[in-house]
Amino acid sequence: MTRFSAPLILGLALVAFACNENKPGPTPATAETTKANANTAEAPKEPGAAEPKPEAEAKPKGIAVGQPAPDFELKDMKGESVKLSSYKGKVVVLEWFNPGCPYVKASHTKGSLVGAAKKHTEGGGVWLTINSAAEGKQGASMDENKQAAEQYGFSHPLLFDAEGTVGKQYGATHTPHMFVINEEGTVVYAGAIDNSPDGAGESPKGGTLVNHVAEALKDIAEKKPVRTPETEAYGCSVKYKS
Repeated sequence: MTRFSAPLILGLALVAFACNENKPGPTPATAETTKANANTAEAPKEPGAAEPKPEAEAKPKGIAVGQPAPDFELKDMKGESVKLSSYKGKVVVLEWFNPGCPYVKASHTKGSLVGAAKKHTEGGGVWLTINSAAEGKQGASMDENKQAAEQYGFSHPLLFDAEGTVGKQYGATHTPHMFVINEEGTVVYAGAIDNSPDGAGESPKGGTLVNHVAEALKDIAEKKPVRTPETEAYGCSVKYKS
């Protein structure tokens, strides 16, 4: 039987210990370590671990309420260009739209969007409806949009943003998603048309229906700060280009 000297045995033990220390393997989680990792900007990774997968659809950050509204130029159903800056000095409402979305249909047939654009434009304001659906996705076809514009009585521009540039610039996430811009060109409201649960203009359970856009326009007309500058938009997701 081979005999090993004490120094050699000690050296082999130290090598084995070092190898085991560097070997990837699960570490028992504790409440303290879990909490610490969750609050760390970049969680520690095990050697050889795969990079986390990005979300399927990243939510666009968009413009913040109180900031100047980004200018844009889009084409309408006739192929004519419409530029936001052409309406400088006017109160502008932007409405994100998709004719295939049930929430849009409900809002335009029995909800808060019925007659809203007509009333605002007859009072000297501007209403621009924007479709950011990518080519081939729900609500993107020209025929479907023309039919919807006729059905809902649009007398204002319906603009197309198939690349999604303007939608992402503003942070539009749903249809409908509303933005109100005051005479100074500042975004003073962003969010839902109202607090209806489904866009049909029904009062929320145990509450009162509030038309947020109408309130914002009233506050602007009365030279008051907008009482509710931001709400959570509801509806279908904007069908952005992948």
